[in-house]
Order: sequence, then structure tokens, then C-alpha cells
Amino acid sequence: MEVALITVGDELLSGDTVNTNANWLAAELSKRGVAVPRILSIPDDGAEIAARVREYADAFDAVIVTGGLGSTPDDVTMEAVADAFDREMVVTDLTRESVERRLAAIREQVPDREFDVDVEAEAAVPEGSRPLVTEAGLAPGCVIEGVYVMPGIPDELKATFETVADEFAGDRRSRFCYTVEPESNIIATLEEATERFDVAVGCYPDREAEHNRLKVTATDDETLDAAVGWLLENANASETPVSRDW
Repeated sequence: MEVALITVGDELLSGDTVNTNANWLAAELSKRGVAVPRILSIPDDGAEIAARVREYADAFDAVIVTGGLGSTPDDVTMEAVADAFDREMVVTDLTRESVERRLAAIREQVPDREFDVDVEAEAAVPEGSRPLVTEAGLAPGCVIEGVYVMPGIPDELKATFETVADEFAGDRRSRFCYTVEPESNIIATLEEATERFDVAVGCYPDREAEHNRLKVTATDDETLDAAVGWLLENANASETPVSRDW
């Protein structure tokens, strides 16, 4: 399974907000054996969002879009996704009830504050989509044509992803090993490993830990074990972290 990630928000592109959502989602998907061949950050621009959603929906098994949900002027993601599939925005009983329930809970938590919320606007999702609602946030997400639209606030994103996590699965599996050999000394060894076992091998220098981390990725356990075993013997590698003494 290949899943593309689209993170939406001017604040991501200006550096005002660190894009932790992309990192978290990529890690969660990787743990489930899913490949993430694209991670794209784009501004709060409806036409750009719609174009990229259409492009990625055709190219990948699924797309996760985060950020830009709600009713402020820069929250244009949900309507843009609707435009990508030529759908109208509608309010369902589920999304309306969810927004009203969450709004009531917020008012109980902050009784001395007035909240002027347009429930219909907050609860609108593309027609024919499957709403995603949680107790973590106000605006619902949705699933439409293999595109999963989720909030950008990290705790809301995580809660929403957990409701659909079982829908993401793949056959990729990885293991790490560690070597103190300089990268230049093991280039030929890494190339031979990829050819001999048909695996992907990444080499990630870690100066603070004083070693090079090797990540081996395969599609079955037997191949993965064989490749790691061969690297342990031929790249002066260890299954546990080591550090240089030079």
C-alpha cells in the first residue's frame, strides 16, 4: 500500500509551525508496513489543494490530507477536497450532532465565554463522503474516494487517525543495524546487499551517536533476515548501537 501525505497551511511554509504531523503520520504508516512515497506541504489555497488531491488520488492507494479544517477564512481544505471530486458541501446528522455535542462540552468547560459558532458551516463535508468524528476536536474529518481529510491540530489528528488506522496496511517491514565504518568504506557492500537480496538499504550517519545507522527494508521476513545477517558479517555491523573509537 502506498499513501501520499498532503499537509496544508501557510504557517508550515513560513516556518511558523513545525510540521510534526507529517513525521508522525509517516512513522505510524511505516509501522503498519505502508510505503509513503510523497509528503507535500502546500498553502491555504483552494485551487492548489484541489489539484493536488486529484493528482495524488489517481496516483496512490490513499491520500491523507491534514490541516485547514474549521470555519476561519484560511480553513479551505474541506471545500477544496469537495471541489476535487465535483461534490457539494452538505451537513449530515452525524456531523451536526458531533459539532453540537463538542460545542456544548466546550461551553461547559469555559462557561464565562461566548462562542459564536456557525454549526452548519463547521459540520459541512463533501456530499457522499464518510464523516470522521471524534471527541478531540470540533470540525469533523471525512473519507472520500480514498482521500482521508483530517484536522491539523496534532492531538485531533491523532484521534482521527486512530478511527481509521486499521484501513492502512502493507507488507513492508524494516530492521536497523549499526556500523562504525565510514560511509565511503561500505558503499560497495550496501550496493551488493540491495542487489543480492532485492532490499532497500538506507545509511543514516548519526554524529551524536557516533555511528552509521543502516535501515534495511524488505517485503518478507525471510529476505529481511537474510539481508541483515549478511550486512552484520560484511559491513562490520551490529544489531545494537555501537560508537566509534577513532
